[in-house]
Amino acid sequence: MKHFLRSLSIVAALAAAPSFAMAQAAPAPAATTTASPQANAAVKELLDAMDVRKMMTASFAEMEKALPQMMRAQMTAVINSDPGADAEKKKAALAKVEQVLPVASQAINRMFKDPALIDEMMVDIAPLYARNYTVAELKELTAFYRTPLGRKMMALSPRLSAESMAIGQRIVAPRLNGLMQEVMQSAQGK
Repeated sequence: MKHFLRSLSIVAALAAAPSFAMAQAAPAPAATTTASPQANAAVKELLDAMDVRKMMTASFAEMEKALPQMMRAQMTAVINSDPGADAEKKKAALAKVEQVLPVASQAINRMFKDPALIDEMMVDIAPLYARNYTVAELKELTAFYRTPLGRKMMALSPRLSAESMAIGQRIVAPRLNGLMQEVMQSAQGK
C-alpha cells in the first residue's frame, strides 16, 4: 500500500509537471503596471473575438477525456517498473489504480467544471495580453480571429492541444519510465 501511495504521488507529480514547468518558465509579470483603458478595451475585444471562455471550456473537456488514460498509463508504468514488487504486488497495485482512478477522474472533472476556474484564469490572462501586445497589435489579432481562418483556428485549438499533449505523453512517457526506474533502483540501493 505504501508503494501504491508513493506511485500515486509520483504520477500526480508527473501529470502536473508539464503545467508546472510552463508556469516556472513563464516570466513573472512586470511590476504591477496598469494597462491603459484603450489596452483593456482592446484585450476585452480580442478575448471576445477569440471566444476564450468557450475555448477554455472545450479545452477542459478534452483534458477531462485524456487525463484518466494518461494517469492510468503513468501509474501502470511506475508500478510495472518497480523492481522490488513481485507480480502479485504489481497486480494488486494495478487493481487499486482501477479502483482509485474513477474517484480521481470525478475530482478532476469537478475542478474543470467549476465556473470560478475560468473566471480566475481570465483575470490573469487579460493583463498578459496587454503587457505583450500593443493596442494596434491587439486590434490586428482581433481582426484575424474574426476571419473564417481565425474562427477555424480557435475551433480546432482544443482538439489540437489535446492531441499534441497525447503525442508528448507518448514520446516522453518511455523516457520518464526509464528515469523512474533508475530513481527507484537508486533509492533502493541506499
